[in-house]
Amino acid sequence: MIHDSTVDSREVEFYRNLAAFWWDQSGPFWPLHTLNRLRVEWIQQQLAGHFGRPKTPVRPLQGLRILDIGCGGGILAESMARLGGEVTGIDVVEKNIHIAALHAGQQNLNIDYRTVTAESLAQNGEQYDVVLNMEVVEHVADLPAFMESCNSLVRPGGMMFVATINRTPLSWLFAIVGAEYVLRWLPRGTHRWNEFRKPGQMKKLLAAGGLDVAAESGVAVNPLTRKFSLSRQMAVNYMLAAGRKL
Repeated sequence: MIHDSTVDSREVEFYRNLAAFWWDQSGPFWPLHTLNRLRVEWIQQQLAGHFGRPKTPVRPLQGLRILDIGCGGGILAESMARLGGEVTGIDVVEKNIHIAALHAGQQNLNIDYRTVTAESLAQNGEQYDVVLNMEVVEHVADLPAFMESCNSLVRPGGMMFVATINRTPLSWLFAIVGAEYVLRWLPRGTHRWNEFRKPGQMKKLLAAGGLDVAAESGVAVNPLTRKFSLSRQMAVNYMLAAGRKL
């Protein structure tokens, strides 16, 4: 069993119970599948600009070492691998890693999945061109310590992407009351409002690790069509792209 100061045991147990549903696109993780298509396009666009990569080839991320922290069942990791990235996916829930590895094998995708923490990788001195920190920071017990480790995993010239939920009255209304209780898009207990992270807080933690935010975007969802879109408003869901200078 993994023991780490930033691991929240309540979160581990919650996702352990949901592990078998990761690839059921009509199940409890359908929002992640829908959101994934939007965020992959945004991530690819930012990487193209940062690394000077063309946006349209079949494998535009070829040669980039990519770490997906809190990879879950591998939804984002598989997308990055299909774009040519050399992907490592990590999660503290062993069932998630088992399901992710099984599904990747069925898709003939070579992804290095590990049941390990970001802190452990950082202690071993590992670094990556791209670190994906998506929908994770609202689930950790010690955010500053967690981000310190994540920051150190970004090599000089590399990038980190952070996606999370702002801590505002609107996020409580939409992300918890709306998504979990009214629309029932997510299982109850998926989120805790007091663990939501403000953009300013995340920017300070990134800057403390030598990473400068180069792009940011809000994410909006239409409750009628269930479609996600980029937005200038960051009061609920948002994404940050930060780079480290060479």
